[in-house]
Amino acid sequence: MSETEGTTEVPEMGNPAPAKPSFAHTFLRGLWSENPGLCQLLGLCPLLAVTNSAVNALGLGLATLAVLTMSSLLISVLHRLIWREIRIPIYVALIASLVTCVSFMVEAYYPRLHESLGIYLSLIVTNCIIMGRAEACAGKSDPLRATLDALGCGIGFGLVLLATGAIRELLGTGTVFAGGEELLGDLAAQVSTTLFAPDQGITAAILPPGGFIVLALLVALKNALDLHRRHRRENRLRIRSRRV
Repeated sequence: MSETEGTTEVPEMGNPAPAKPSFAHTFLRGLWSENPGLCQLLGLCPLLAVTNSAVNALGLGLATLAVLTMSSLLISVLHRLIWREIRIPIYVALIASLVTCVSFMVEAYYPRLHESLGIYLSLIVTNCIIMGRAEACAGKSDPLRATLDALGCGIGFGLVLLATGAIRELLGTGTVFAGGEELLGDLAAQVSTTLFAPDQGITAAILPPGGFIVLALLVALKNALDLHRRHRRENRLRIRSRRV
């Protein structure tokens, strides 16, 4: 028997495949650590244009969430059937079809909101968040993971829209969720708040410069909280020296 007989060749070890993030992490990263509005600064055009009131911000946030979730799910299911060379036009056509359906529904059931959002509802087609998640996650993941990723990013972006809109409306007109009955129905009577007369507000808050300022403050607040958490973590792991 030769020397090599009876010996088993061990396959050469390559670089281990990176572990996939958990489903919880996939969902939560869009809410905070990879929030499209606060971290990636995507979708700034609608974020700054229609957030002069909380109702407009909530309406656009829900529309974006619906389109983002449905498009990510469909792209994840169909990505094996789409030729890589023409994937971008296919994605755009699919997203445009979903946006058209959502726009028709908003126009039918919430005509005043549709009028307030104007062209920005149709411009969801060109929103970088939707195409970015299609390329980064939906086109490479299973349907469940793609849906969770889209939900996390959509809710995270919607919360930024809502916070920006509520702060600008409060500073500019002294109200929060004014006219919300068009979107929330009878529930709006419970959440609508008036703190002071509109003529006592800061007019610049509901103008485009106010959007930039409020968004910048929200980004700064998030960065400050992240820095505080990092310092607390480092202090917890630091070995404290003792005097002998």
